[in-house]
Amino acid sequence: MKKYILTMVALGGISMSLMAQGLQRDMQYWRSYDQRGLNVFETGKIDSVGFEGMKVRIGGHFTQQWQNLSHSNTATERLVNGANANQLIEIGAGTNLATANLNIDVALADGIRLNLVTYLSSRHHSESWVKGGYIQVDKVAFLNSPIMDKIFEKVTLRVGHMEINYGDAHYRRSDNGNAMYNPFIGNYIMDAFTTEVGGELYFQSNGFLAMGSVTGGEIQGGVTNPSRRKPSFIGKLGFDRNLNENVRVRLTGSVYTTEGSSRNTLYGGDRAGSRYYTVMENIAAASAFTSGRINPGQTDNITAMVLNPFVKIHGFEFFGNLERSKGKAANEADERTWNQVGLDGVYRFGLQEKFYLAARYNKVSGPLAPTQTGPAIDVSIDRVQIGGGWFVTKNILAKIEYVSQNYNDFAASDIRNGGKFNGLMIEGVIGF
Repeated sequence: MKKYILTMVALGGISMSLMAQGLQRDMQYWRSYDQRGLNVFETGKIDSVGFEGMKVRIGGHFTQQWQNLSHSNTATERLVNGANANQLIEIGAGTNLATANLNIDVALADGIRLNLVTYLSSRHHSESWVKGGYIQVDKVAFLNSPIMDKIFEKVTLRVGHMEINYGDAHYRRSDNGNAMYNPFIGNYIMDAFTTEVGGELYFQSNGFLAMGSVTGGEIQGGVTNPSRRKPSFIGKLGFDRNLNENVRVRLTGSVYTTEGSSRNTLYGGDRAGSRYYTVMENIAAASAFTSGRINPGQTDNITAMVLNPFVKIHGFEFFGNLERSKGKAANEADERTWNQVGLDGVYRFGLQEKFYLAARYNKVSGPLAPTQTGPAIDVSIDRVQIGGGWFVTKNILAKIEYVSQNYNDFAASDIRNGGKFNGLMIEGVIGF
């Protein structure tokens, strides 16, 4: 906590210093870190900010939760070193770890931007560490080619070790300290998020979007196990347009596929951790950080597809996440298929839509990996989240949420057998 407070003070001082110099401003082809970044997906091709030479923008995100959740299960006793490994740890009301991000954006040249995000405080890491970074190219004046200038009026190139653009849910999820874009407190149960080394090429024109990407297929670069490591291919097609002043429609479909990997992390790449601290964890849960989620464990070969509809009519928003993944781990003979449904409804109201009410239904289902003592078992998990929020200013967001999650059809020897958790969450977010 001392480290977190010192970080806030230092970052605030840097930010105020930059503002005094006129450097704390919007960037070209960039998503704002405050309320203005809501419902922004790809950054688009509209250049509304002039280039005035190389500029550095330093910003940050900070979040803090108060949690009052309870959990229970019906799993049979499983003794490990004399203790019941299926006994849930006792939890109650209290505050969670404060989390923080450091955001650095640099306008390197006209239409060329560098982004770097560092996790200063996270549930999974006690030290500061880099989430990832990239260079985004929207203009190529350095080529001195009128033909290429014309092409890049509709084309964008992004290269780096970065958050991959699979699906649209990653644009709305909480990312450690950055919870500004998420109308809820928790992310989806099967959380498709990871960082990989690669490049993305976009074409955007009149509301139509196409993206193709090739990455190294793993959360870190490496040269070992070359026979198992295969590239990942990612594609997205979509349409996003304002039909009139009050109606916006977006529909995208994405695919992610790799033939092999030392350890693929499409559903296990969030190293920051879950918002629901220590739920459904046993009495030795000190190192757990993905509480309330499930990873299908398709860590060798995987093909995942997701359809994301989004509609905004006046203050009402609907976002859907219809997803299927098929794959297996290296020690499995057969592929397994998992399905996920996520349905979000949000109603924003008040002056500048400062207030909102939100509800989400989320369900995942599929077979767990087989074990030495038994075959794969089909299970499911369902969750309901109901809450709301208030943008006190464009940089300050307060949220409240009631969550209820149920675990179905898990084996009697599994700690999640008959499992459920529910209760109240409150979260404060600052972003600039």
